[in-house]
Amino acid sequence: MYLSSIALAAVLFTGVQAHFQLQYPIPRGPFVEDSEPTFCDGYNDAVSNRTVFPLSNGIINMNSEHPLWTAGVIVSTFQDPNNFSDFNSSSGYQMGVQFFQQSGEGLYCFPIDLATSNISGIEDGANVTIQIVFDGGDGTLYQCADLTLSANTTVPADTTSSCTNVTSTSTSTATATAASSTSTNSAGKEVQVASGFIVGVVTMMMALLPAL
Repeated sequence: MYLSSIALAAVLFTGVQAHFQLQYPIPRGPFVEDSEPTFCDGYNDAVSNRTVFPLSNGIINMNSEHPLWTAGVIVSTFQDPNNFSDFNSSSGYQMGVQFFQQSGEGLYCFPIDLATSNISGIEDGANVTIQIVFDGGDGTLYQCADLTLSANTTVPADTTSSCTNVTSTSTSTATATAASSTSTNSAGKEVQVASGFIVGVVTMMMALLPAL
């Protein structure tokens, strides 16, 4: 069982070879490839010019550079979330979009309906932050967007017109979870490493936990 733990750690800490770029809503700052494996792509502070984002029937538009990947969206209702714990509730990550697996490279859009997320504090006019968690199999990547939710806003037409999804051979919206580990870097800042796994992998690892 000790070897299984080592194998899991190896998956979590493998160097990242491919990336993704959030197109809509607008991310906290310009894409920084080397920082993407860290919290919010290295941007720790919320922006003042938040994107006004639909409370219902929203869309995430991103570009994937990996042929097979897993993604999900976690949500914080803190005014200035600057660590992973700000995206947690007593039961774990506050999920805006459950983890799903998708194949194909290029622009990809998927729906997000925060009004039905059952997250406390989600309402018309609320300031929230979403963090996209992306795993192409070689490391976990993060990008954040700071939003003001509006019941009277719709997704911009230019965003929906660019939502020609990548060619898919297998898409799953099955519920998954994030396996997490925490370490401390040389500057003493907390670094959270999280990876989304499809249901079969999660089930296998959960079965191993009591024996570790």
